[in-house]
Amino acid sequence: MSPDINITIIDREGQTHQVKAPTDMAMNLMELVRSYELAPEGTIGVCGGMAMCASCQCYIKSETPLPEMEIDEEAMLAEAFYVKDNSRLGCQIPITPELEGLKFELAPEEV
Repeated sequence: MSPDINITIIDREGQTHQVKAPTDMAMNLMELVRSYELAPEGTIGVCGGMAMCASCQCYIKSETPLPEMEIDEEAMLAEAFYVKDNSRLGCQIPITPELEGLKFELAPEEV
């Protein structure tokens, strides 16, 4: 079984990217976006993945089951811009085999 899964990412310009995501490297969605350079450097993961800036906010576009939202993520989204019902912080979603087929869109940059 391949440790890679298929994920669809819609960048901030509306371009759709089909990417392979490793499930054996302890990465999260924010790190995946950075590794494929799908957001300008310095505009995503500003806090280093600590759920303290919301620069990696994304909108979940598929019915893929995700881990429950922790209190830190919930608190940060309560203060973030452009939050929707399907908002999550990419840094708080580890890449696991269960995310096969996930589709998400990067939220606009904060103003």
